[in-house]
Amino acid sequence: MAARHRAAESLEASIGQLPTAVLRMRADGSTETVSAQRVAPGDVLRVPAGQAFAADGVLTRGSTQADEALLSGESRPVPKQAGDAVVAGSLNLQAPVEMRVERVGADTRHEAIVALMRQALSQRPSLARSADRWAGPFLAVVMLLAAGSALAWWFIDPSRAVWVAVSVLVVTCPCALSLAAPSALLAAAGTLARRGVLLRRLDALETLAQVRHLFLDKTGTLTEGSLRCSEAQPQPGAPAWGSASELRARAASLAGWSSHPLSAALAAEGRGPEAFAWQAVQERPGQGLQAQDDEGREWRLGSAAFVGAADAAPSPDPEVWLGCQGQPLLRLRFAERLRAGVEPALRQLQADGVTLTLLSGDSPERAAAMAARLGLQVAASAAGTQQRGLQPEDKLAALRQAQQQDQRVAMLGDGLNDAPVLAQADVSFAMGEGALVARSHADAVVVSNRLADVADARRLAQHTMRVVRQNMLWAGLYNAACVPLAVVGLMPPWASGLGMALSSLLVIGNSLRLAR
Repeated sequence: MAARHRAAESLEASIGQLPTAVLRMRADGSTETVSAQRVAPGDVLRVPAGQAFAADGVLTRGSTQADEALLSGESRPVPKQAGDAVVAGSLNLQAPVEMRVERVGADTRHEAIVALMRQALSQRPSLARSADRWAGPFLAVVMLLAAGSALAWWFIDPSRAVWVAVSVLVVTCPCALSLAAPSALLAAAGTLARRGVLLRRLDALETLAQVRHLFLDKTGTLTEGSLRCSEAQPQPGAPAWGSASELRARAASLAGWSSHPLSAALAAEGRGPEAFAWQAVQERPGQGLQAQDDEGREWRLGSAAFVGAADAAPSPDPEVWLGCQGQPLLRLRFAERLRAGVEPALRQLQADGVTLTLLSGDSPERAAAMAARLGLQVAASAAGTQQRGLQPEDKLAALRQAQQQDQRVAMLGDGLNDAPVLAQADVSFAMGEGALVARSHADAVVVSNRLADVADARRLAQHTMRVVRQNMLWAGLYNAACVPLAVVGLMPPWASGLGMALSSLLVIGNSLRLAR
């Protein structure tokens, strides 16, 4: 019970960190904050920039860009205008908008995680069921031994027949056998919950300990989905306008006047829009920003055509240009931002003998660059050619191919396009920020969104199985040693009771080491 309560407390603490409130519009145009569970079809919600859409619906006012990487695996923001459909779980990136709710359901983190907690803590894992199957016949044998011992001692020394039978009944400890697995699994589940990994089924620990091949999604799993400026290329004539760092600072300052995802990423590197004296700032949708400096010169930040570099070679990565008076001065390329701790976690998994393979629905160029950067394999087709930009059926085929080679495989993903592979994998993890359907098909949810916790979970699973084997071994050795002593009359009832209690406590104590 202590292990179970500790696990439940850890899970509840994780649940408490998840936002569940939305802004609902009243008839008079004001807003009220309500629980996401109270949203009904027909409600109009105001969704601030940076917040996820709480339901499926249609934009009624405003325009923005939505991060739908959870749905398609494509990390580029999707433009959204009034009348466009929005999907629950996608992220509003650019500006506050209003939406009319059309479909609601259990697509809230709160309900999903509570369901995971209840399901995991109410389960009898396969290891426990296996121990119970052994405990039943074992108990029947003990009853026969007690009856046989009483009968034998009736002829040897009738005064000892009863207490020998009692000693045999008391000294046996089938409870230690039945507690060996669930006590260890519950203690491990509590430890994982404190680290931000919620198990949907305790059996997953046994399988996770045997995993030798991990498949990983990219966008939203290895990366945060947000972008960062990775390269700044001065153009011919740029030195006359300042150094590369000065031009980059000017671009970051001008970007501060816009809420576009690329502008936000660039502005995060600067000191804010007030760093330069901008005047007559205008933002042209789909093109970029235009402003004048204190000398009246016109600066532009945006697309190549908007700045005056229409003949520039296209880039596979997102980019913006900075120019002045129609002259392109600086080309800024952007790259995805890895989640914190991804590279050490991958190295830890590889050091533990786990093969890592990237399954991405993103563009071939980005998937190849990410795989090369992190030292990952890329799934190959039956013909042996590398496959990237994979569709859900392609990911499923790659995972099944590994399973056909008698490998225990795991999958880590976050989007709707990952749900089939999450369901097919021997053990699967879904990111806590992922879509509900992905979380519902996974064996565990990484609420912390840290890949390091997945690597630690595998090590803890292996430690847990060692503890289970230790418990099983102790329960077997104890009964094998003490039952014969009781049968031959060398263990009185008081010693039998003490031995039985200490055996169970030893099993529980050994399991609770996993909770530290």
